[in-house]
Amino acid sequence: MHLIIVSGRSGSGKSTALDVLEDNGFYCIDNLPAGLLPELAERTLLQTEMLQPQVAVSIDARNLPSQLERFPALLDEVRARHIQCDVLYLDADEETLLKRFSETRRRHPLTHETRSLAEAIRDESLLLGPIRDLADLQIDTTHLNLYQLRDTLKLRLLNKPEPGTAFLIESFGFKRGMPVDADLVFDVRCLPNPYWKPDLREHSGLDQPVIDYLAAQPDVEEMYHDIHSYLHKWLPRFAASNRAYVTIAIGCTGGHHRSVYLAERLGQTLKPQLKNLQVRHRDLQT
Repeated sequence: MHLIIVSGRSGSGKSTALDVLEDNGFYCIDNLPAGLLPELAERTLLQTEMLQPQVAVSIDARNLPSQLERFPALLDEVRARHIQCDVLYLDADEETLLKRFSETRRRHPLTHETRSLAEAIRDESLLLGPIRDLADLQIDTTHLNLYQLRDTLKLRLLNKPEPGTAFLIESFGFKRGMPVDADLVFDVRCLPNPYWKPDLREHSGLDQPVIDYLAAQPDVEEMYHDIHSYLHKWLPRFAASNRAYVTIAIGCTGGHHRSVYLAERLGQTLKPQLKNLQVRHRDLQT
């Protein structure tokens, strides 16, 4: 049995996550009372007609606070049944969540006469702390539109050809914010920047002219070998510690040239060693 628990603040994309999972064969339940989680897992194991049942449930701030506080113990109870259970936590910055609620005109589940929307969003983060702290995978949806979020969920949750830790090498631009879901961050802004070459500016780190330019720079080669040496040594140890997901973020200024080039190159050289490895370019998607 594969159970995915989806949580996160309202407006962060939980409904989209459930839609993606349902489209890919998961039986999905929205707003499950957290206390029913062990019973749901047990009944699914005993009564399902599927050989390998796939279930996804959403547990969020609509639960009673006392139930959310019990989440760590409930999760331990489920995993004690030897059920594969992944906890996905979605979030976005407060400004983005406020904007999303204003655009959709939906009511936040925690707002009332004496609690504003901004206060509700902040309180929700505290309520969901026990789930966020135990999340196997956190995804920041601040800079993702609907289609990008769907692609990201498919890549991270469903594109796992073999059991074990799923690694993601992600390029990004610091000017659009650092990924909050990154486990390791490498800053490569000190390297020569193709942006200042007029003939390279409109290209990306996926294009041959930029690849040729960066490959010829001694500092880029030195940075690549240092990062590769670190990852080659330590990522297998992350896997040995039973981590479900590890995100390695490579950042430059705009996320179009240096970080893209290094993420691609590192992905190509590390894939033979790490079977569950994907490469994603956050800021090439916009």
